[in-house]
Amino acid sequence: MSVVRVTAVDRSLFHVAAAQLDDATQWWRLAQLNGLADPSLLPFPTPIPLTIPIADSTLTDGVPSE
Repeated sequence: MSVVRVTAVDRSLFHVAAAQLDDATQWWRLAQLNGLADPSLLPFPTPIPLTIPIADSTLTDGVPSE
């Protein structure tokens, strides 16, 4: 895992997941790991740290396993 600083410029967890995990559908992993419910980053006016999970190429449909 790593930590990156994101701002409203990053717009959403979709964008962060696409950039960091090469798969925008894995935004939910970022949300779960960082205690976020909304994928939008627009409400955050200052940089916030986000923990980034290790990329998982076995997750191909964007839906968490139950």
